[in-house]
Amino acid sequence: MAATGRKHLVKDFNHFITCYLCRGYLIKPTTVTECLHTFCKSCIVQHFEESNDCPKCGIQVHETNPLEMLRLDNTLEEIIFKLVPGLREKEEQQELEFWKKNQPKENGQESLRCLADGGAAGGADDDGEGGEDGDYHRSDPQIAICLDCLHNAGQSGESSVTDLMKRFIRCSSRVTVGTIKKFLSLKLKLPSSYELDVLCNGEIMGRDHTLEFIYMTRWRLHGENTYPMVLEYRPRIDFG
Repeated sequence: MAATGRKHLVKDFNHFITCYLCRGYLIKPTTVTECLHTFCKSCIVQHFEESNDCPKCGIQVHETNPLEMLRLDNTLEEIIFKLVPGLREKEEQQELEFWKKNQPKENGQESLRCLADGGAAGGADDDGEGGEDGDYHRSDPQIAICLDCLHNAGQSGESSVTDLMKRFIRCSSRVTVGTIKKFLSLKLKLPSSYELDVLCNGEIMGRDHTLEFIYMTRWRLHGENTYPMVLEYRPRIDFG
């Protein structure tokens, strides 16, 4: 006897692909590693501004910084986009409109076109030439940042770093702090062994933090802050 298959509807999976906080489809699904509950990235980040507990089960995620216990679930994101027609296009359009609306038009702003995390920075050199893979992130949402040098960081004169000739950079919002460090090293002609710290609002940013993550969780939370986002760099200070 042949088995009769039932056609599943998207609503049959809603329990697995909707956010507990906003009740909409999971956008950039982000999982709490302590309890494995998943929420929209923006929803859970906003929740952790006020609480260190999981909004679904109530477990304490982290005593001081619950954002460290979040992980993006790219596989689930792809499944949701396949299940819900048009959702990917809608979200990409909204994201592009957001960054276009907040894109500054600064004279002398430099465009930083970067490779994936594992490669060298693909930023344009002073003669305007970039690497052959420099357009890897061209279709990504763009963000403008200002890179300021932190002077008098307690280092000796011979190990101090200098200001960039062009401080305003435009690049993919998915660029990581690690890539920004490579870009700075190239522009400032630093030796490969030279270590830099990149800070936002006085806090050292992790190497794997993306600019979008920093903007959403560090910069935007300070209401007085304006666009573009300001990142500071300095020689790494050894407290040992």
